This record gives sequence, structure tokens and C-alpha cells, in this order.
Amino acid sequence: MKIQDILTRAPVIPVLIIDDVADAVPLGRALVEGGLSVLEITLRTPVAMECIRRMAGEIEGAVVGAGTALTPALRQAAADAGAQFVVSPGLIEGEGPDGAAPLLPGIATATELMAGLAAGFECFKLFPANIVGGAGALKAYASPFPQAKFCPTGGVSAANAPEYLALPNVLCVGGSWVAPTDAVKAGDWVRITALAREAAALGQRAPAPVEG
Repeated sequence: MKIQDILTRAPVIPVLIIDDVADAVPLGRALVEGGLSVLEITLRTPVAMECIRRMAGEIEGAVVGAGTALTPALRQAAADAGAQFVVSPGLIEGEGPDGAAPLLPGIATATELMAGLAAGFECFKLFPANIVGGAGALKAYASPFPQAKFCPTGGVSAANAPEYLALPNVLCVGGSWVAPTDAVKAGDWVRITALAREAAALGQRAPAPVEG
């Protein structure tokens, strides 16, 4: 799959930091059951690669990816573990859109966006979205960079996700609110499925307001 195909499967991509391998598969199944089939497992814990391996192999209907990939080696390792896409907080020097797994690079400025476009990317993660201008920045990027599409991540919540999703250059958002730490630790998969279902419903977008 191309990265744009992945980003348009659901309005919200859960950004998951998993500390216990035993939680990986039930957590992923709960999210998929709620309608969120694209899962980003961040490479921030020692068990992250094993979680990717198990989730990719055991969860029907899931598109499993790796987040926080900082180097070409991590991109390759994630793909070897079964990741179908890779997310980075920034541009990885020398890396293009296609490779071991499709890459979604992060950008925070217009200069970084221009560099990413020059490298062949069309889809980007705006990160950290709440710090670098949020929905206002994405509105400003729409005119000079009409080819760029975004998945804003960082400070995105159930409250502000609709504002992002109403923008025509936003394909989806990334967020962790659908898998609260306390719910994961308690194994409260019913609660997580309910949160996922609410998030999936955000895909029923209202048209963006017309200015002027």
C-alpha cells in the first residue's frame, strides 16, 4: 500500500507506547473492533519490535506501523518485523517515500516541508502539531503547498481532532487518547473499543467553513 492509502483508512491513527508485549494483541484487536484499523507502535520501548511482529501477524484487518523511526536502520528493522508503514518525527536524511516500508516523515516548518517535497514526499506528519501552529499552520500551508497532505500529531485530542479533520489537506490525525495508559494497564479493552468507535465516527466530517 501507498502511504496515502493507509492514511485514508480511518480518521484517527492510534499512537501507541506499549510496555508489555502481552498487551499488544488485545489492545490492537480492541482498536480494530472499534473501527481504527491503522495502528502506530512507537519505537520507544524495548518490546516495540516484538509488539509489531505479533500485531502484524495476529490481528486480522490491522495495518500495523512503526513510529519514532529516527534512522534508515530503524526503518528497515521495523519493516523486517512486519511494519507496513513507518513514521518519523522528522525527515530522515537520504530516505525517500518508497523503501522497506512507506515512510511518513514529520515536518515542523515550511522549509522542512519544501525539503520533503523535493525528496519526493507528498504526505507528512505535522509534529508537534500543537506547538508549531496546529490547524492554523495547516490552513496557511494549503495555498503554497497544494500537493501536500498531512497527519497532524502531538497535542491532538478528541476535542480538537474535528478542527483538523475539517481541513481539506488533512487525511487523518494521530493521537494517544484512544488508548489511555490506565485502561491498557487494567486490560479494559471494552473501554478502548468504545473510545475507538467514537474516534472512528470523527470521519463523518462536516465541510470546512468557507472564509470571506
